[in-house]
Amino acid sequence: MSQTNVKTGPIVKPCGEDLTTSIDLFVKLSQNGGTPQMLLPTAQDDLVPYLVLAGAGVGDNGDFMPVHPDKNIRVPIIGTCNPGDTLVLADPTVTGQAGKITVLPEDSGDYRGVGIAEELGVDGQLLLLRPLPLGVITVT
Repeated sequence: MSQTNVKTGPIVKPCGEDLTTSIDLFVKLSQNGGTPQMLLPTAQDDLVPYLVLAGAGVGDNGDFMPVHPDKNIRVPIIGTCNPGDTLVLADPTVTGQAGKITVLPEDSGDYRGVGIAEELGVDGQLLLLRPLPLGVITVT
């Protein structure tokens, strides 16, 4: 059997930065010297297939949930949205926005599409969204 030692559901990985207050935020899998570690996104087009369930300090293990379309999730939104709006990563270079979401902007740039809104949303709300592998969306 070739599919041994595989996992479904939440996973445990070391945190590459302090994620103790990052519950419900998107994170990416990275590495340090070949050792896996979880980090908040640093660019709006980062691949972020995990959600923080329980963060931890640098080097400590946290709990992370892989996101996929068969289960909706809640993530803090920056700004407002309507049901069906395309959601992307918020700008991680703005303090307090890393790992959060926003509606696809009209400004040119590359944005990581993470899903669609399943409800009306207001700034700061834990918005119900359907995660979808939309890839990088380029606005010109």
